[in-house]
Amino acid sequence: MARINTQQFLELDKIKEGIVILKDKSLRGVLIVSSLNFALKSEEEQNAIIYQFQSFLNSLDFSCQIIVQSRRLNITGYTDKLKDLEEKQENKLLRIQTKSYREFIMEMIKTGVIMTKSFFVVIPFYPSPLEMKSQEKSKGILKTRQEIPDLTEEAFQRHKNQLWQRMEFVALGLKRCGLQAVPLITNELIEVFWGLHHPKEAEFGYYPEIPPELSQ
Repeated sequence: MARINTQQFLELDKIKEGIVILKDKSLRGVLIVSSLNFALKSEEEQNAIIYQFQSFLNSLDFSCQIIVQSRRLNITGYTDKLKDLEEKQENKLLRIQTKSYREFIMEMIKTGVIMTKSFFVVIPFYPSPLEMKSQEKSKGILKTRQEIPDLTEEAFQRHKNQLWQRMEFVALGLKRCGLQAVPLITNELIEVFWGLHHPKEAEFGYYPEIPPELSQ
């Protein structure tokens, strides 16, 4: 019986220069976005934020995907560090305060699960069918419908620049809403995708070692 590789079921082909390349040779750029406490804003500020966000959405002439990732946060390492600080603290008052704080944190953990949220915007770029067909002919290769020619370095750089223009446009639009958006680089993208498929390990902060040549 033939062995099945799970990567066969993933749309992801590779990650290069901070860009996600899918198997259909379309590109994806990912922005991690800050949050703001909307409930603490005044009604006037809330209306201004809603208006700016509505204007931002209406200004888009391409699709994008907003992802909210909720993950259980394991703070065992943090509480262990507090205990270590408590034991090494020479000042009696500070030692008592550190102990009280550590016990407070431990009690808070017992009452519920601590979650952390991350916000991402995924921006796509699709090479035109005519360009892909032209690239295929230039290689002199006959492809089946299921086969898609690889991107040349020239095509990748051209598409990457166009994708970056979209990402800069999105980041600027979100900035007007009071949000900061930063593109993820290669090693950060690897960690995000790895964490999606290994949530238990990611909860404890374990990530595979990434070679230096892939960390840009």
